[in-house]
Amino acid sequence: MSDLFSLSDCDVIGFDLDHTLCRYRLQESSKLIYDSFAQYLVAEKGYTEDLLSVTTEEWDFCSKGLVLDLEEGNFLKLAADGTILRACHGTKTMTAEMIAEIYGEKRVWKHFKEINGTYARSAKYYFYDNYFDLPGALLCAKIVDSLEMTDEQSKYDFWKDVISAVEHNYKTTAFKENCGTYFPTVKKDPGKYLKSCPDSVKNWIRSLKNAGKTILLITSSHSDYCRLLCEYIFGKDFEELFDIIITNALKPGFFSLTPQQRPFWTLESDIEIDRLPTMEKAGWYSQGNWLHLYNLLKKMTGKPEPKTVYFGDSMRSDIFSARHYCSWETVLILEELEGGEVQEPDVTDFGSCLKKKGKYDSLQPQEPYSVSKKWGSYFADSIPGTKSTQEIQTATWCCISIRDYSTITIPSIMSIVDLPLDHKFPRFSSNNSDTDGFYPHPPAALLSQNKEGAAA
Repeated sequence: MSDLFSLSDCDVIGFDLDHTLCRYRLQESSKLIYDSFAQYLVAEKGYTEDLLSVTTEEWDFCSKGLVLDLEEGNFLKLAADGTILRACHGTKTMTAEMIAEIYGEKRVWKHFKEINGTYARSAKYYFYDNYFDLPGALLCAKIVDSLEMTDEQSKYDFWKDVISAVEHNYKTTAFKENCGTYFPTVKKDPGKYLKSCPDSVKNWIRSLKNAGKTILLITSSHSDYCRLLCEYIFGKDFEELFDIIITNALKPGFFSLTPQQRPFWTLESDIEIDRLPTMEKAGWYSQGNWLHLYNLLKKMTGKPEPKTVYFGDSMRSDIFSARHYCSWETVLILEELEGGEVQEPDVTDFGSCLKKKGKYDSLQPQEPYSVSKKWGSYFADSIPGTKSTQEIQTATWCCISIRDYSTITIPSIMSIVDLPLDHKFPRFSSNNSDTDGFYPHPPAALLSQNKEGAAA
């Protein structure tokens, strides 16, 4: 495999929708997601009304890459070997002594082997890896706080109620029925929560089609919500941008399940009508599986093994699954590469990075990502030392996952639309440096880590 990646080498280019092509106004959408769950829990499940209010400072708790240990009520930030770097019980920071008391002196989380390399969900833990998830992390932390105030808990059983809140707000019929809080609110004022897609992105997608690429949209959103999003960000003619649209894909199941487990369905007025034994032509479909899609792509491209790349924002649903099950190239959209996590390298310190510059220099994120004070960098952290050892700088589990499963990682689609189609990106590979797959800049925490390693 080449150590360089180029879109010009791909026959098929696929996109996720939410937080990939469709970017949200994060402050507003996060508050709405939180409120939609909290209101249900208070009204329907009898939880304390204290959950309904969130201070500005409390939002700092939200950080991608956390794991909720449901057995203990603890949130964990993990290193690549499962060592706990930081932890909170509810929203309360745990000391090194508290962590060691529960997880042992080596601070290794016992379920790490189960989740590492699978990203599976369990009744014992939950992995937060996208912006739809993060408000739920804060809510769960506040629930643990409230339970501790009323009665000291050794086991926690609130998770079933959180799942009920999710199902109430996001079930496939919720949009049509105007059910819950989330969909009715977005429908009423989409501009409050969504960012319009720049013309440069739309023109870029058209240029990909004009270059002979087959363009896919694969989203877990139901068709009616997908239509609302696409009409707002692209315009009512959005369907012309894509050869195939797949909604209600229920990723990662779309990639991992068999055709018998997850067939395609035709749609009529956003209702699934006919179950399909195969895919025969381009169009708009519901649910489905990658094997039937792959067979259609062979016909459409005229190639026995069409090369596919998929853009997405979720490690679990998009990046790991597309790479692990389908061997697709993957581009991770990671807004943590904007704002506080990125330091433009000095020419003398990281001159090779300048070679990766395109026409992104004028790109200014509307809502720069800020690093959580409670959790620190998404990419790297330190393992506290003991009396006989010094603290050790290490990459996080999430950072290593990015290197293992994404081809390249970018902050947004906007960062590459002005590059030529045959632009060659250094990919994540054993032959490249640990930071080469990040475009346009690597995270500052990794640059610092590399310097410290070289000095040692």
